[in-house]
Amino acid sequence: MGQSLLILNAEMVFGGKVTPGDLRATSGVIEAIAPGGGLAAREGEVVIDGEGLHLLPGAIDPQVHFREPGQPDKEDIGSGSMAAAAGGITAFLDMPNNVPSATSMEAMRAKLGSAAANAVTHHGFFIGATPDNLEELQAAVGTADEPSPREGVCGIKVFMGSSTGDLLVDEQPALERIFSQTAGVIAVHAEDEGRLNERRPDYEGRGDVAAHAEWRDSETALIATQRASNLASDHNHRLHILHLTSAMEADWLAGNKSGLVTTEVCPQHLTFDQDDVLERGTRLIMNPPIRYSEDRDALWRRLKDGTIDCIATDHAPHTLENKSLGFPMAHSGMPGVETSLPVMLTHAADGKCSIPDVVRWMCEGPAGVYGIQGKGQLQEGMDADLVLVDMESRRSISDADTWTRVGWTAYEGIPLTGWPVCTVVDGTIVHSRTGDGPKRGEIVAEPGSVGRALRFA
Repeated sequence: MGQSLLILNAEMVFGGKVTPGDLRATSGVIEAIAPGGGLAAREGEVVIDGEGLHLLPGAIDPQVHFREPGQPDKEDIGSGSMAAAAGGITAFLDMPNNVPSATSMEAMRAKLGSAAANAVTHHGFFIGATPDNLEELQAAVGTADEPSPREGVCGIKVFMGSSTGDLLVDEQPALERIFSQTAGVIAVHAEDEGRLNERRPDYEGRGDVAAHAEWRDSETALIATQRASNLASDHNHRLHILHLTSAMEADWLAGNKSGLVTTEVCPQHLTFDQDDVLERGTRLIMNPPIRYSEDRDALWRRLKDGTIDCIATDHAPHTLENKSLGFPMAHSGMPGVETSLPVMLTHAADGKCSIPDVVRWMCEGPAGVYGIQGKGQLQEGMDADLVLVDMESRRSISDADTWTRVGWTAYEGIPLTGWPVCTVVDGTIVHSRTGDGPKRGEIVAEPGSVGRALRFA
């Protein structure tokens, strides 16, 4: 498994700092790390000169929507995995709101089979909760008394507020059953359905994009976050709150988050605010919404103080044809898996955070939240999932530079640094990018030739 690979003279990011040196990977595992260098090439070994580049663990995106099955015009597992590799993401966790929704073990097996044949990265999948599929959830993750994590199944996804498809679970008895009678991690889309429905008539006549965040307000998110946290506490169940968006939620969690609860934030919520939504329109419409500058600033504070555990993209592509319908007809969601690492490294280059911070949030954090084995760190004995990034140049991205099937990006025209030069999965190079070549780079691994179903503790 994997090439014998030697990376020389790189700025390696591990142990919370940047250390120059060499790294060797054999049989898909990190064999040696040599601070200061000194490793000599072996016969037949692939050698990469990392001079001037930073070497990071492969990033993990713990929330993507790769649209398979059912919507191949938007994305599928193969195209999404290639987009991930182009962005330095070596493992992803995919959501169940497909057509039909992935709410059974049969659906899990189908998605895992497709990933084995078509992905170039590691992969895991959420099973979707409905009010009446408890037995399928238990088959996927086990019961409270007998946890049994299945390879490739990372947890249960619960939509507490209507966002997409037929996966709404908002009635208390159904939520109580799920939290009390299953194992593993429950990941929730936390928006309160009652408040959304109550406020809907006040906004149905609005055609301006500002109405989106006004309707799906911070209180709507906080009510659901508090409710989910109470369920986790009542039933001693692990809870992960997806895509945190508001200062109200973040500050409440800072004072009330127990050891059972983790949460995440998306790069777009750390980057954009209300003015950007007005400027870029429906490209920035998503659920929960991009809010206001004070929310963005609070999310940064809570990310830095440890309240927020990791970063995810909520990569949710829709076609430009659909997005051109304008608000409120355009669907909510945006692609992001191939831009997330450069976006965060751009923030690091601009002094908002450090490169080790980005590694903590995008590599170590997701691995810790989901108990992903062998991932997230540059450490001898860990899997050889690696990314070399260029922190010395800044290049604007355009729609034409993307691998996602929908062919556009919310960051159109924005200069970004930290572009991956080489992405490695299990010691095998899967994507490369040169400074004078196409910005989208080149996938150099065959679909299905590399990448495995993730294992969860």
